Amino acid sequence: MGRIAVIGAGMGAMAAAARLAVAGHRVAVYERAQTYGGAVCRFERDGYGFDTGPGLLTLPAVWRDLFVKTGKEPLEACVELVQVDPSSRHVFADGTEVSLPNASRAGAVAALDEALGAGAGGRWGDFLVRAREAWDRTRRPLLEEPLWTDWSVLAEREPYPAVPHKRLLRTRRATTLAEVGAWELRDPRLTALLESYALSYGLDPRVAPASAAVLPYMEHAFGSWYVRGGVRELARAVYERCAARRVEFHFGAEVTGLLEKDGRAAGVELAGGTSLVEADHVVAGVHPVRLRGLTGRLLDGEGDVRPDTAPRPGRFTVLLALRGPREAGAVHHTVVHAPDRAAELDSLGSCAAEPVRPTVTVLRSDDPALRPDDGHESVVVSAVVATGSDRHPPERDERLADVLVAAAGAAIPGLRERILWREVRPPEHGEKEAGAAFGGLSAPSLAAGSGRFLHPANTTRFPGLYRVGGWSHPGGGLPHAGMSGALVAGLIVEGPEFRGSQ
Repeated sequence: MGRIAVIGAGMGAMAAAARLAVAGHRVAVYERAQTYGGAVCRFERDGYGFDTGPGLLTLPAVWRDLFVKTGKEPLEACVELVQVDPSSRHVFADGTEVSLPNASRAGAVAALDEALGAGAGGRWGDFLVRAREAWDRTRRPLLEEPLWTDWSVLAEREPYPAVPHKRLLRTRRATTLAEVGAWELRDPRLTALLESYALSYGLDPRVAPASAAVLPYMEHAFGSWYVRGGVRELARAVYERCAARRVEFHFGAEVTGLLEKDGRAAGVELAGGTSLVEADHVVAGVHPVRLRGLTGRLLDGEGDVRPDTAPRPGRFTVLLALRGPREAGAVHHTVVHAPDRAAELDSLGSCAAEPVRPTVTVLRSDDPALRPDDGHESVVVSAVVATGSDRHPPERDERLADVLVAAAGAAIPGLRERILWREVRPPEHGEKEAGAAFGGLSAPSLAAGSGRFLHPANTTRFPGLYRVGGWSHPGGGLPHAGMSGALVAGLIVEGPEFRGSQ
């Protein structure tokens, strides 16, 4: 079997490494940081622990499949998964609140009818039925198969179904997620609920295709899960599975270039230029800007999906250490919606001088592992904001943190009086930890939208070089990272004829 050099120890890269090692390859991972996990990080201080990347998990079946395929111990033997119920609580701009049950369409319909008025739940339930149709049409080509050579078929065809319009006596097809909200949900609160799923990935619903309806569908259909001890525990389990399969890890090992032999990627060069590592295949789990710098060559042709290297919105996070116990009945996941939708969406494109109050997510895990004792609580407050080279000084970050904390008060009684200290982490922390330019977020691949929401194929025009992780097919998010690892392993093991899992 061959030698595999993997650049980066993110979740997608480790998923590929474990599968390739089981297939008999000799796999070595080179990570410039001192730890594994990429964006799945943890911050610890004074007995408090915080997930600084994803705080919840959807589609755990992706990671269950990895553990089944790479060893005898299933995922649940390595980490404890807990269904979050309710899956989310929403506080809307008019003060209305609703808690949605986990993985229950009927329960969501009933909760929305009760909170927002008769008919609201039915419209949301009908939307989920249509979202399922979009999911069924795109699941395999967008998640389970390598990107099609004729990917333009996915780019041009909107999988979200047209909807009959009674007054017009005809059907009309939404082309953006915002149109789905305006035409079908017809309630600003339902629209805010819908659009919050796109916003969490930095997508502007006014531009994102209607096929982004699959994002809320995934949560409603497959549930929302918490990893006991924090999602960082999932990264730990995947790392240990790789080590058990004899994957070699080299931390503090920055790859500065790729070796080439006979027109193929033939290994990596490490910092200093004195260490060359030969390999039969190279798997790169890095941002496209960095990958382009490593290769110094064109990786995609005119007919290929090109990497999006423009600054993407990123996650601004405030970590809160609180005195006092978590109150009975507290909800794990609360979304406090923005008071001015248009201002929030406009702010995603540039960093305004004064912060705009965005949609804020509050995560409060009832997890003893993340607090000093039962008389204290750790909370993660976050929002998606603009990134780029024009970011403002630390004073503005502190003002934005104040805005987020004030919004989080709608989710946590007496919040201001309970704060012992806070840690402010602007999007640039994501660049340091995961190598994403400016700390930008990568969204899952989406059909339609003229191909602007697809990600480059896992193969490249440089033979022997493969892309893995959130900046390649099938895009960003923990489940998609795991899927990218499976696709890359299949392409290397079975060759270009690989067509995905059956």
